[in-house]
Amino acid sequence: MTALRAGHSVARMSIATFPFRGQLIGPGDPEYEAARPVYNAMIDRRPALIARCADAGDVAAALAYAREQGLRVAVRGGGHNGAGLGTCDGGLVIDLAGLDEVEVDAAARTVRVGGGCTWGQVDRATGAHGLATPSGIISTTGVGGLTLGGGLGHLTRRFGLAIDNLLAAEVVLADGRRVRASEDEHPGLFWALRGGGGNFGIVTSFVFRLHEVGTVIGGPTFWDVEHAEAVLKAYREFLPGAPRTVNGFFAFCSVPAAPPFPEALHGRTVCGIVWCLAGAGADALEPLLDGLPEPLLHGPAPMPHADLQSAFDALYPKGEQWYWRADFVNTIPDEAVALHARHGADLPTPKSTMHLYPVDGAAHDVGNGDTAWAYRDARWATVYAGVDPDPANTERLRRWCVDYFEALHPFSAGGAYVNMMMDEGADRVRASYRENYGRLAAMKAAYDPDNTFRINQNIEPGTTA
Repeated sequence: MTALRAGHSVARMSIATFPFRGQLIGPGDPEYEAARPVYNAMIDRRPALIARCADAGDVAAALAYAREQGLRVAVRGGGHNGAGLGTCDGGLVIDLAGLDEVEVDAAARTVRVGGGCTWGQVDRATGAHGLATPSGIISTTGVGGLTLGGGLGHLTRRFGLAIDNLLAAEVVLADGRRVRASEDEHPGLFWALRGGGGNFGIVTSFVFRLHEVGTVIGGPTFWDVEHAEAVLKAYREFLPGAPRTVNGFFAFCSVPAAPPFPEALHGRTVCGIVWCLAGAGADALEPLLDGLPEPLLHGPAPMPHADLQSAFDALYPKGEQWYWRADFVNTIPDEAVALHARHGADLPTPKSTMHLYPVDGAAHDVGNGDTAWAYRDARWATVYAGVDPDPANTERLRRWCVDYFEALHPFSAGGAYVNMMMDEGADRVRASYRENYGRLAAMKAAYDPDNTFRINQNIEPGTTA
């Protein structure tokens, strides 16, 4: 055990004496350049110190050190946040990657997950028992960030959001206290954690409910982009009335130039739907397919849930340029369909994409005020993602996203899924929590009155809606 100390990273600062079991990395250390990047290469921050924590005690020690030294605090789980909210310039990054334990209780159908786990680690452990809990669509995503923001993904219509399956959380508060949050313990904090992001503390472990999810029928159906209006109109009518066992998100994309996609389609701009049938057969899609032109590719096939969850991992590795915009949507009128068809066909780079995720089924079984996630009445969550490995294309990505967003925002419900927002300002955060913002501000004042956890989609202490 070593003392948490400034070392090379914060020269001339006093040495702290907080016990620390993990690894401390500063600008003078050989590991620093490899340790500081996050998933989005558009984000280039230089922290004063990175504390790779080994356990909850390390997290509390790192927080105490930050308070003593007056350092800003950023918390990193998987590091996927598009706005780079898992790092900062000149502050302390609390890196949770070492908290990566996964403990499955198959009999109780629960899983305890360390705060630094990725969903791939969870999917493999639970999948070995034919079980799963709702998460996202890329398995390298961190459990913590995705869950605290809500957790949309392939299983949303069947089993709800990730937060709807959260049973308890172990949390290190800003003052160093370690508490358990659940329906019975710190229930106000538990309410706030379910959608309120990283505003209230550092979650060092989660307990989730598990469901029987073994083999699913997953994969894309692609059409030529010229059919985008017809496909999107059919999709908007079909999916809300489909059984909850049918999940599928609409997308514009370029067909990856790699197996299993046919060479003839490589690089082609398409529209499509990425399916996850968890308990339904492929015939459940026939009412949609029967009314549309022949697809270029109809690829749904039986596979383990974990394989579907990781299908995009290789396509989107760490270290590429990302720019995001997002919105919640209640309806998709014909005028909006036409705008989607125009902007979606004009992808700025082969990896750029638009996704339209369903927010209904089991997600609608929970009320707007039952958790911090305030858009239970929305039907869709739209995200526009500009992606490319070349930094020279940064402005091109940003311009396409902003133009697409601004064209469609008048048709939105007002706010957005916070996990898919850039740093867009306080008004945008308020719009994304709408009537829940006042209660969240009160919880913030109770659990983080000094706004220690402010490198996030920030909720200010005590501010009313």
